[in-house]
Order: sequence, then C-alpha cells, then structure tokens
Amino acid sequence: MPTEIFILGGAQTDFGRNIEREGGGMFELFRDVAEAAFVATGIEPKEVETGHVGNFVGELFAGQGQLGGFFGHVHPDMAGIPTSRHEAACASGSIAILAASAEIEVGRYGLAMVLGIELMRNVPGQRAAEYLGSAAWAGHEAQEARYLWPYMFSNVAAEYEERFGLDRAHLRGISEIAFSNAKRNPNSQTRKWEITSEHFADNDEFNPPIEGSLRKADCGQVTDGAAAIFLASREVAERYAKRRGIALESIPRLKGWGHSTAPLAYSTKVNASRGQPYVFPTVRKAMMDALGRAEMADIYACDGVEVHDCFSITEYMAIDHFGITPPGESWRAVEDGTIALGGKLPVNPSGGLIGLGHPVGATGVRMALDAWRQVTGNAGDYQVEGAKNFATFNVGGSATTSVSFVVGV
Repeated sequence: MPTEIFILGGAQTDFGRNIEREGGGMFELFRDVAEAAFVATGIEPKEVETGHVGNFVGELFAGQGQLGGFFGHVHPDMAGIPTSRHEAACASGSIAILAASAEIEVGRYGLAMVLGIELMRNVPGQRAAEYLGSAAWAGHEAQEARYLWPYMFSNVAAEYEERFGLDRAHLRGISEIAFSNAKRNPNSQTRKWEITSEHFADNDEFNPPIEGSLRKADCGQVTDGAAAIFLASREVAERYAKRRGIALESIPRLKGWGHSTAPLAYSTKVNASRGQPYVFPTVRKAMMDALGRAEMADIYACDGVEVHDCFSITEYMAIDHFGITPPGESWRAVEDGTIALGGKLPVNPSGGLIGLGHPVGATGVRMALDAWRQVTGNAGDYQVEGAKNFATFNVGGSATTSVSFVVGV
C-alpha cells in the first residue's frame, strides 16, 4: 500500500499584483504567500519539517537564487529546516510537489511546505520572452522567433492542423471560457479586464498577432505570483484533523501522480510521434500514470481538471491527451460544452493560465491548490458542484516535462 500524502491546504497571492510597483521583490512575494498559507490552515511555522521551492528563472528576472534561504526570513522557527529548489521550466512547481511527496513517502519528514514562485513583470516583454526562452534548446531551435514560446506553440497548432485539421474558432472558444471563468476568481489577473468579442476575433487592433497563427487572446499572462501548499503524512494529518475538529477522510489526498520527460528539442518530439495517435506520447503517459495510480479507469472519473493552457492550443492538446475526446477531436469538447463550467468535465474553472495568470514557477503548486479547493468545496464562485476528484496537468518547455496529479477525498 503506497504511503498516503495529504494536502492540508494553502494560499496564493493575487495574480493581479505588480510587485515592483509596490516597492517589493522576490522575498516580499515569498513572505506574503507563506504567511497567508499559515493563516489559511492554522499551521504554525515551527511545525514545518522541510521546505521545497518551485522556481524557473529567479536568477534572470530578479538576480536571485538560493530561494530556500527565504524560509528562515519568513519566520525564525523555520531557520535551519532542510530546503531545496526545483527547476523544470513551467513545471517547476509540480516537481517541487513530487520531491516533497517523496520525502514524506520514505519517512524523512511528516510535514512539508511547498512554495512555487515567479517574479516576471519587472522587465520589458521582449526581455521576459528571452528569459523564458531558456526552457527551449538554446542556440539550437527557434532562432528566427521574436517571441519564442508563442512561436513554438504556433508550431503545435500547425502540427494539429496537418494531422487532424484545426478550426481556429475552437481555440477562440477555449480562450473565451478561460476569460469568463477568470471573472469569477478573486485572484485572477484579468478579472477586471474589459473584454469584448473583438478581443477574440481576427482583429489586429484588439487581438494582435503574436507569432504565427497565435494572437494575444491565445496566450497566457506574464504574471508575478506565488502559491503554497502543505503536504503531510497520515500521522501528521491525523493530528491536524483532530486539532481542527474535522474528519481525516475530509482531508484531500494526492491519489495519483505521473511524471515524464521527453527530449528537449521540439522537432525531436513531434518527428518521433508521427504515425502515432497522440502528438506528445509522453504527455499522454504522465496523465495516464496519474489516473492509473489513482485507480481511475479514465478522466471522467474526475469531476474537473486544471490544465496548462500557456496557449489555447496547449489546452486543446491536453483535452485529447487526457482522453476527454479521441485524438484530434478536442473540438468536440469545446463545441458541446463539456469543458465549460457546468459542463460534463470542466477544464480550468480557475481561469487557467490564460485568464488567471502564469507565474511560471508557481503554476504547478497553484493547480494543486485549486484542485484542493474544488474537492473541499472552497473554490467560491468557480466551484464545480459536488467535486470529489480533480486532476491537474502541468508542462515545462515544448512538452518536455509533463506532470499530472489526481487530488481527491
């Protein structure tokens, strides 16, 4: 019987904040989310036995590494605990969760604080794009691109179009759902944006082209943000439940996980998958491993999913790879309302990366926190009614690192 990993809750920052304009930096973001997580859960700093940080490019955006050293500055009771930082591009937060889970599974520690963080709005957009481009194979691919990641994922759209056919109206539909859901989320970067149908149309003024076929509305938001969760062993969770006067069974568990890493170069991945049903077989593997470990027959055993929509085409890819539709038929789930809030299997009720925002190192932790919110009935206006199991999918690079979790009660 695998060791159970319990999620005791956590917190995230408001993804609408611009930390530099507030006069702060990486530490202030780190401190704010850690303190909010302690308040939200009632956990005390002295109880934390180990700390893990997910962060991609703190050295580039903020000139700051060694992020685990911030725990002791948040509270002196955490000075001296073992900490580590984890990097896997946009999947850094999920890798931090996996590492903390492993420590609990082998019995080293009983309570871990996992914190994901990225400071990104302190530099011009072009420079941010260059920094984020380090998740591709530097000097080997996308040399002609101005904005590397929109360029790379425009290639994914072209790949879908070549293999299956692709109607851009379905990508617009994904973005429309994301922005609509984000209006319900009090932490979303775009919740106060004035958005009309023209912002999703082929309108160069309101929805300008970015790279290739992708326009502004297809793209996730560059964001300052952080998220934190607490992972616990059964023994710690039992004590926590008793102290809080709740049933142990009401505390969500990490029921399943999947993790795969493909070759770094985009062309290597897509060339290898030609003639196969899925564009990214390693993405499919991570998702199916998570469902399998959770002893679920398919994705419809879950009540919703939070997926990595860094671009609308990424969510389109996640839909068929998760098995929401057959390969190449993701459009069906857009057209029939399956993925909408209130649909058969809502996707990104939080607003996702397009609507909520994408502080790179925080996204995997934020997804797990949103899964916790959903299965505990704490998602507020974007709650999926009666949710008991939620899946996540977090990707780094051009589907290089894939991590999927199933969180449930």
